[in-house]
Amino acid sequence: MINFKAYMTSIYETEKQAMALHQPASPNLMTQLVRASLGSDGLSESEIYGNLFVFSFAGHDTTANTLTISFFLLASSPQIQTWIAEELNAVLGDNPPSSWNYTTSFPHLKRTLALLYETIRLYTPVPIAKSTGNGAQSVTVEGKEILIPGDVLIIPHYTAVHTQPKVWGPDSLSWKPSRWIKTDSKYPDNIEHEQFLTAQKGTFIPWSEGVRNCPGKKFSQVEFVAVIATILKDWYVEPKCFGNESLEEARRRVVRFVEEDTGLVLLLQILHPESTPLVWKRRHT
Repeated sequence: MINFKAYMTSIYETEKQAMALHQPASPNLMTQLVRASLGSDGLSESEIYGNLFVFSFAGHDTTANTLTISFFLLASSPQIQTWIAEELNAVLGDNPPSSWNYTTSFPHLKRTLALLYETIRLYTPVPIAKSTGNGAQSVTVEGKEILIPGDVLIIPHYTAVHTQPKVWGPDSLSWKPSRWIKTDSKYPDNIEHEQFLTAQKGTFIPWSEGVRNCPGKKFSQVEFVAVIATILKDWYVEPKCFGNESLEEARRRVVRFVEEDTGLVLLLQILHPESTPLVWKRRHT
């Protein structure tokens, strides 16, 4: 925390100096916060640090934990890894990551994004609380109107919402990234014609929902997709086998491990990742 505060202070002073010299704004969050601090109603220095800490913490740990869970789940399913690698090769080709472009690449990495959506459907990093605010709010549940008083904190049951069989089908408890992808019947083998499915309103809320949903939603999506694309394009992951254990037995063990060793430590995460090592191998093309 001390090092992080010193780092933020350094950037803050650099931005203030740049403003004093009338230099153009840099495309980063600190610049926007510093420039927003001007005026009588602007942010104070401590408020800027507070916001940066929240952005950094919320945007780092949630995505990092989701990536960790995804790696274990991928290790249990070589089919999903191949499925994603097919898309990465089709969209990115042999181009190195330094040449990838958000505008031309990200919208086409639907399978890779589906990996994120399916993982956080079953393993939502943090339950985002909502408040009714100053006044009472009404909600309609199965045709019945329920009035919730003002100043009430509400935390939806994310697991129940994200695994409701009426919405997600009889396999709602299964990790299945392909559920987010619709194949075009005219072009069943053409990845470019696949469509990313949008969940019914109110049935998928890992970033919350509505006008006050998580401001880092798109950032987390792009970050996750970029990391997965960089790694899975050239590598695949397997669980380390113990003793006479077969690879298939090890994969089943990893599935049980994720189900049993995932818990809340402020955020949802794998509790003992070191107990189930994974092995990365270069993909042969």
